[in-house]
Amino acid sequence: MPTTVGRRLDRLAPVHRVTRGIDRRTVVRTGIVAAVAYAAWLAIGAFGRPYNFFDMKIYHGAVVWWASGNELYDFIAPSTTLGFTYPPFAGLVMLPMSWLPVDAAAWLNALASIAAVAVVLAALLRPIVDRLGWPLWFTVGIATPMAVAIEPARESLGYGQVNLLLFALVMADLVGLRWRAKRGTHHDTANSALARFVYSGAWAGAGIGLATAVKLTPALFIAYLMITRQWRAALTAVGTTIGVTLGTFALVGEESRTYFSSVLWQTERVGAADMTPNQSLAGLLARLYDSIETPGLLWLAFSVLVLALGLSRAAAARADGDELTAFTLVGLTANVISPISWSHHLVWVIPAIIVLADAAVRRHEASRGLLPRLSTASTAGGVPGVNALRPPIWYPTLTGLRHAVAAIGLYLLFLISPIWPYEHQLPEVSHYQDGLFGALMENSLAIALIVLVAALPWRPGAEPAFYHDRPLRAAQLTGRR
Repeated sequence: MPTTVGRRLDRLAPVHRVTRGIDRRTVVRTGIVAAVAYAAWLAIGAFGRPYNFFDMKIYHGAVVWWASGNELYDFIAPSTTLGFTYPPFAGLVMLPMSWLPVDAAAWLNALASIAAVAVVLAALLRPIVDRLGWPLWFTVGIATPMAVAIEPARESLGYGQVNLLLFALVMADLVGLRWRAKRGTHHDTANSALARFVYSGAWAGAGIGLATAVKLTPALFIAYLMITRQWRAALTAVGTTIGVTLGTFALVGEESRTYFSSVLWQTERVGAADMTPNQSLAGLLARLYDSIETPGLLWLAFSVLVLALGLSRAAAARADGDELTAFTLVGLTANVISPISWSHHLVWVIPAIIVLADAAVRRHEASRGLLPRLSTASTAGGVPGVNALRPPIWYPTLTGLRHAVAAIGLYLLFLISPIWPYEHQLPEVSHYQDGLFGALMENSLAIALIVLVAALPWRPGAEPAFYHDRPLRAAQLTGRR
């Protein structure tokens, strides 16, 4: 009997060697990540719409049509009136899809988009988790399925859209600006010239330039870079956009001429302004006026106001050392003022939720030491009036609560996405068919975007202020002292 037991223990030895190095906390965290991913899958099924890669089928059909020798912008998808609406550079990027079946291309796009979201979240959350001492893999493992579950991401994945990939290109420039601000800490020790170039951040602006060449709305980030005098990144973005566009002209001149002379101005190719998924200011105004078309002068006036507000707040956020909030405000502003911002375009709510959540944590952390400090001050020297200023004992607990509520509320709004139960389409059905509450729900995402542009808080000192001449500026400040 002892021999038999000994043999069984010997068989378990390899298992013990494998599991010996596994921390129980890691197992628990892995289970939590899996549970969150499963909950996100259920949420997509509960709140999402039926998806069949509708847009990807149009893109795939268009590039297959083009590869067969036909004119790209003459393609009309079967059983629809829709064709290819992106610039010809986007057609060149998508052209390799013509070698794959449409479902394979769609799933490849979905996997690439999810990977892009995970990488972006890792970059955005890294400074936060380092400060809080949380494991990065665990935080990103939870954040990625949560981000994928909300309206912009699930719509992009389900329809085969490219918004998450463009979002990643723009956010890559944020990382480049970070690295350039910290030049001398990474690239000087890199082993190769390529690595030194990457860590130097000298390429910052290229992502915005490529995104602008695919879809025009990221051009607002170029204006932001100019306003904040980040000239090198701005010139890189402009040069990338122009270079890519001219290169496309050289390769496919006929399609380029057709797009910029004709297709770009055919707004009817995209859809009517009052369609429910158009959650821009133009869509909001069209639905409020119960009209297929947007009231032009009113839209222009409010757009200029929102543009000035968004860019000025973004510049102020950067000046206070919060480039993430600055980028987020620019992206949200672009969503608001664009004539068409489908619900899958609204990916900038993802960093907005992160900013709100981090603002809540920062305020709560800052309040922890406030009560003891005031208590000490009130008993040291008998300073008159200090006791009257002493906050209640529950003050630290509630500090940051409104930002936390805002972050949770914003996430739930875009998770549930109440626009779809109240979707209406003129002239068949009025947008006031379900009364004032129905109109509010149908426009809820657009209203949230406008509120965010006006009120999204920034976090002073959250990130480096990305001065191009940072060492020189630091020396100047030291000299003034």
